[in-house]
Amino acid sequence: MPLSRRTFLGSALTVPTLGAATATATAASPPGDVVGKVTVGYQGWFAARGDGSPLDGWWHWSQDWGRSPSPANHALKAWPDTADYTTRYPTDFGLLGDGRPATVFSDHDQQTVDTHFRWMREYGCDTAALQRFNPVGGEGPIRDAVTARVRAAAERHGVKFYVMYDVTNWTAMRSEIKTDWLGKMRAHTASPMYARQNGKPVVCVWGFGFNDPARPFTPQECQEVVDWFKAQGVYLIGGVPTHWRREVEDSRPGFGGVYRGFHMLSPWMVGRIGTAADSDRFHTDVNAPDKAECDRLGIDYQPCVLPGDLAERQRAHGDFMWRQFYNMVRLGAHGIYVSMFDEYNEGNQIAKTPETRAGVPAGSAFLALDEDGTRCSSDYYLRLTGDGGRMLKGALALTPVRPTPPLPGPVERDLAAGRPTAQSSQTQQYGGHLAVDGDPRTYWESANNAFPQWWQVDLGATSTLTRLVLGLPPDPAWGGRTQTVAVEASADGGAFTTLVGAAGYVFDPATGNTATIALPTGARARFVRLRFTGNTGWPAGQLSVLRAFGT
Repeated sequence: MPLSRRTFLGSALTVPTLGAATATATAASPPGDVVGKVTVGYQGWFAARGDGSPLDGWWHWSQDWGRSPSPANHALKAWPDTADYTTRYPTDFGLLGDGRPATVFSDHDQQTVDTHFRWMREYGCDTAALQRFNPVGGEGPIRDAVTARVRAAAERHGVKFYVMYDVTNWTAMRSEIKTDWLGKMRAHTASPMYARQNGKPVVCVWGFGFNDPARPFTPQECQEVVDWFKAQGVYLIGGVPTHWRREVEDSRPGFGGVYRGFHMLSPWMVGRIGTAADSDRFHTDVNAPDKAECDRLGIDYQPCVLPGDLAERQRAHGDFMWRQFYNMVRLGAHGIYVSMFDEYNEGNQIAKTPETRAGVPAGSAFLALDEDGTRCSSDYYLRLTGDGGRMLKGALALTPVRPTPPLPGPVERDLAAGRPTAQSSQTQQYGGHLAVDGDPRTYWESANNAFPQWWQVDLGATSTLTRLVLGLPPDPAWGGRTQTVAVEASADGGAFTTLVGAAGYVFDPATGNTATIALPTGARARFVRLRFTGNTGWPAGQLSVLRAFGT
């Protein structure tokens, strides 16, 4: 079992007082799948007995993987919210505070990974960095299996991914990382969802130069690996020590050339800061001169943003994380790396987490998101990440004031999922139900060369609606297209009125192949009908996803 990064890096580091550098927002590289984007670190390392995985054990849930998680045998700092998983595994914890069984998930289940990547798409996480520790030992088969599931989920939900090698405790890394890339991981770059930057597949190597015994490699060994990967034609990211530029504190001396050989640098921050004030200090004394050095050398800069350790009460109901987003965006960061998506072991997860103690095992020490007295929705840190990404991209004005409410008011949900559908026509087996089956690869297609056509869904009850999300399969083979669509509503399925007049909506597989239609305030309907009158990509109405959000 690889030890966590915090095991080695948890001690506080001093920050020297330096003058703040003035930096520009100009990246060395144009926007791609990491430059100008939000990347989330994805561990994908949880398994459970009975999940059919090669380990058949409680991988990363327990200290002893052979025994079920319990108060005396667990490896967690935070408890997951498992409501969205169809398969759950019972533990030896007591009941949750609300009386439900205390269950966990497994990343060996495709539905688990699909759920995670669906969240990424819905909340604006552009790219997932799949962590890959030493794959040669006993964990190799399950890591290979999870990689395949990540690829499938990324393709199904239109989220980019790349391989992030973590060299912790990987004794024969120098040779084995090359063999693993050539023999296994490089094949995944054939996926249309494998991340690319500057036309090259993205790879990250995390851990070179850290001043701890888990990564004893020499500068010469590390430089050889950096040069080798670049010769393979990849865009190479370095997950480097916090103080890489000065080669002090968590960095061993002599690695300056190694660090500056990467195309992008992503300095580590977990365990370095715990308050908004810490973020401000680092912005001035570390991040600003770091970016100035990267700008000078033509290296892209991807700083870390973290939600905070829940167990150590760092989160301040989102203010801590938002301050980091604000600082990194005003700095002109070329991309942002969120640490981490699913790190329940270190308490730095943004994935869904119980809102209150009703959702954690009764009598346990686990905290819920309301630990400081402010109740936050289980998806709050996903929503916060989405807003931070919008600020990075300029879709949200730069602001030090957190715009994301801990509770969003009436909770919106997709009212169309799995509901009955009807349509004016269909081609072959491409029926209307395929637009609400949860799989963006399946789709409805109307009769060809016969506009207008319509598709509709019965929500089951008259509901207040705020927006519709329409989608086509995210496979780039579809190509971009514009469909002309109007939205109609009915209370009884008979008489329809127009909610939104006919307009052209652009579907681009490079950005997920979805389009959002904002509905008038107070729009209500039981039956929602889409009327198609044009399609620049094919002479028919086409729809793989319809999500009707409302209450």
